[in-house]
Amino acid sequence: MKRIIIFFVILLSYPLVNAQNQITGRITDQDNKPLIGATVFIHELYKGTVSGSDGTYELLNLPDGKVKIQFSFIGYTNRIETVELSGQHIKLDISLVETAIEAEEIVISGGYSSTQHDNAVKIDVLKLNMEGTKSTPNFTEVLTKVPGVDMISKGSGISKPVIRGLSMNDILVLNNGVRFENYQYSSHHPLGIDEFGIADVEIIKGPASLLYGSDAIGGVINFIKEKPAPIGTIVGDYNLQLFSNTLGVTNNLGIKGASKKFYGGIRVGQKTNSDFLQGGGSYVPNSRFNELSVKADAGFTDKIGTFKLIYSFNNQKLGLVEDEAILEIKERGRTNEIFYQELNTHLLSAQNKLYLGNYKLDLNLAYQNTDLIHFGDVGVYEIQMQLATLTYDVKLHLPSPENSEYIIGFQGFNQENKNLNDREVKLLPDAKTDNYSAFGLIQFKALKKLMLQAGIRYDNKSISTQAIGSVTDTAAYRASLNKSYGSFSGSLGATCNLSENLLLRTNIAAAYRTPNLAELTSNGQHELRYETGDQNLVPENAYEADLSLHYHKNNFTADIAGFYNIVNNYIFIAPTGEMTSTGIPVFRYKQSNATLFGGEAGIHLHPEALKWLHTEATFSSVIGRQQNGDYLPFVPAHKFRLELRGEKEKFLQLHKAFASVNSTTAFNQNNAAPDETTTPGYTLFDFGIGANLKIQNQEISFKISINNLLDTKYIDHLSTLKEVNYNNAGRNITFSIKIPFGIADQYRN
Repeated sequence: MKRIIIFFVILLSYPLVNAQNQITGRITDQDNKPLIGATVFIHELYKGTVSGSDGTYELLNLPDGKVKIQFSFIGYTNRIETVELSGQHIKLDISLVETAIEAEEIVISGGYSSTQHDNAVKIDVLKLNMEGTKSTPNFTEVLTKVPGVDMISKGSGISKPVIRGLSMNDILVLNNGVRFENYQYSSHHPLGIDEFGIADVEIIKGPASLLYGSDAIGGVINFIKEKPAPIGTIVGDYNLQLFSNTLGVTNNLGIKGASKKFYGGIRVGQKTNSDFLQGGGSYVPNSRFNELSVKADAGFTDKIGTFKLIYSFNNQKLGLVEDEAILEIKERGRTNEIFYQELNTHLLSAQNKLYLGNYKLDLNLAYQNTDLIHFGDVGVYEIQMQLATLTYDVKLHLPSPENSEYIIGFQGFNQENKNLNDREVKLLPDAKTDNYSAFGLIQFKALKKLMLQAGIRYDNKSISTQAIGSVTDTAAYRASLNKSYGSFSGSLGATCNLSENLLLRTNIAAAYRTPNLAELTSNGQHELRYETGDQNLVPENAYEADLSLHYHKNNFTADIAGFYNIVNNYIFIAPTGEMTSTGIPVFRYKQSNATLFGGEAGIHLHPEALKWLHTEATFSSVIGRQQNGDYLPFVPAHKFRLELRGEKEKFLQLHKAFASVNSTTAFNQNNAAPDETTTPGYTLFDFGIGANLKIQNQEISFKISINNLLDTKYIDHLSTLKEVNYNNAGRNITFSIKIPFGIADQYRN
């Protein structure tokens, strides 16, 4: 029935949007010289082109409605224009100004397309380019460049992001806007997303339950898919990375194309890594990991809107550094044979945007399936579970003035967890989870310099489980469980342009997180510990206030932000002091009221006298305490990062050459939770060089980098390898190349 209704809505609305919309123009620099190859992109339509040899561009088959267009060119400020289309030809000439500082971007994680400066919730954008991205076999480590973001790691293959001291299910991970469900509850499980085919990562630091519901209490990380090929082209790239520390090899190949209305692409990748070397040179047994990935997409854009299908598959085999493996593994290797986990995750999403006169409708649907297997000895299955999740998201953008947005929406997901093949350990029971929510969001410009944003949301969630075992076996029996939760969340924020260069942003948010299946029902050995849940846990409720200042000039930017987060009924796992009959320590999920507070600061300087030099420095700090005065677990140490990077457009036979030196200083972490130990500070140095090299007509990008240059022996406070007395990775030399290729046809603008 729903499909029939949607079909008739599309059919009846077609006459409203049948008029031809097109935007043409010319892109120049401040001296009115044409910029060749400048990018023109409409994010919400997922459609773009590049300027031709005379700087001209053309976009056709656009729907009626309000759209934001981003014009960008390397070394120049971004230009973002809002255009109201209503069946006409718009001529829009654009002049870009040369700059050395990265300009603001259009972001989509705030619920709609907006500029970073317009959004009351601060959204950091991390661009995954070769010169600014750390070369490492651990993708999560790349995210830690953003101040306030850290990671829990169990070697190079297993890591989880941390935002302002919150992690696991307190952070929501999105795969191109889709809620990512792959057993995120444990620090021993991987992120599950690889870096290839991703253009940007958008990070919200702080509660975002208004937009995303439960699990967004600490923040959101949204991995944004790469842009489609420019209209009229077929382009691709091959990537190779070699890592000395893990003897690792990464291969990735992608190809994509676009015509005036259709686009599509596919990308395949493979990673293999042996046991890594800790500082000082000795290897860490069973830290090896292997990965395969496939990503594909196809779409159609026309006057009525845009329709996308996106598919991704990820297979990971991740060695577990635990006592049994350490005893049995006698030599370094890369093949996973004993004591490892395997995850297979499929994700298929349909993302559609319809333009219905003055209304705009987002209709998004996704299905994902993750198989999780824990292996003991060779071929021995200890745990085998399957998590299937259907998510849906409907947003209606109501008619609004140019500088305003009015949105109402409905979201939900249905999830089922199953134990497969009656394995030895049933850590979690068979269960079903259903969540339904409705929300409203409004943004409007109250004064010339003041933008206000507010919203409210209500969620209803139910969890039902099946019993495990027999009532006569009191030790192993787990009764069925039926829980339901309801919660309001909301936020109120503002951005104020105090001057042309100074921006003040403030936001107050109320967020929540319901206990998850693991926290309510766990009862079994999970790697090095025996985990037990508590069915009496209640939802977490957070109340956070944020205040930040942003200052920018042509060659300098500065940011400072502070936050105070009250989390009632904070859920965490802690040792009980008990042991099982086999000598395994027992851990139990528990709750306590808690507070987290701190902030981040950063500067980016490009001296006028040294136009080739970039200097970036950031500092982040967070402290988390329980109500009784004890510190919270998994809270990172204060960290200071410094980067010096030199760039030359042309150096000898090289183009866009760069060299960088980075340092990371972690301070002593003496604020340890009761089950943690304090951790001494450390300082690491990284070095990298790279450039583009042209051989005949083929361009090749390359980079050589050295991480932990001095092979420092250290342990990070958030490394779970502390449990087995191993250090973090030592020196790693990485060689990376990227070979782009492509052709243009007669449709090229």
